[in-house]
Amino acid sequence: MRRVYTRVEIAETSGGVGVTLDGKPLKTPGRRDLVLPTAGLAVAVAAEWDAQQQEIRPASMPLTRLAATAIDRVAVQHESISEEVAGYAATDLVCYRADHPPALAARQKAVWQPLIDWATLRYDAPLAVTTGVIPTGQPEASLKALAAAVAAQDDFRLAALHAATAACGSLVIALALLEGRLDADAAFSASQLDESFQIEEWGEDAEAAGRRRALAADIAATARFANLLSG
Repeated sequence: MRRVYTRVEIAETSGGVGVTLDGKPLKTPGRRDLVLPTAGLAVAVAAEWDAQQQEIRPASMPLTRLAATAIDRVAVQHESISEEVAGYAATDLVCYRADHPPALAARQKAVWQPLIDWATLRYDAPLAVTTGVIPTGQPEASLKALAAAVAAQDDFRLAALHAATAACGSLVIALALLEGRLDADAAFSASQLDESFQIEEWGEDAEAAGRRRALAADIAATARFANLLSG
């Protein structure tokens, strides 16, 4: 798609702050007005559109993509998306530890256990830890508490939480990211702990390195989106 606009601005609306292209409201792929809940997010989305050259590259506009997802998808599927996100808690990455080699087990405990402890205090949701890959049962009360925390998110925060959970493979890490317990780099490191250990042992090929860079960029964009929702 070619760029046919010259002027990108933000404009207050009754529902929040919108973005305009040559005075016309920016639309989502679903043809809804792209109205943001904070001026900070609107400015950042506008900057993505202003930075486009002759050809518009949607992949270079992660904030726009997350906002459109919140409006087009989450707003009309809030319950089902909440359930999908909450489902990660039953087999959360941080609950599955290695028993060998000892160095990996120690690193997992050092990085992941503080996150489990944080979730216990923050959501009253203690989680059981196991070794190996066979699923372990989690306390029903903890799963309900985490599901309630997910369902309580507004459409924009749930869009961010959904993206972060999918990227990290962990609801606990994603919640810690959105709540400010972890920054983007720490969330990426926690979610990629096992992979990073293997890379240290055996090295990394170019394709895998590219995937990790893309994943880190996705997590960083999601963290920025969540931060901009605060003002």
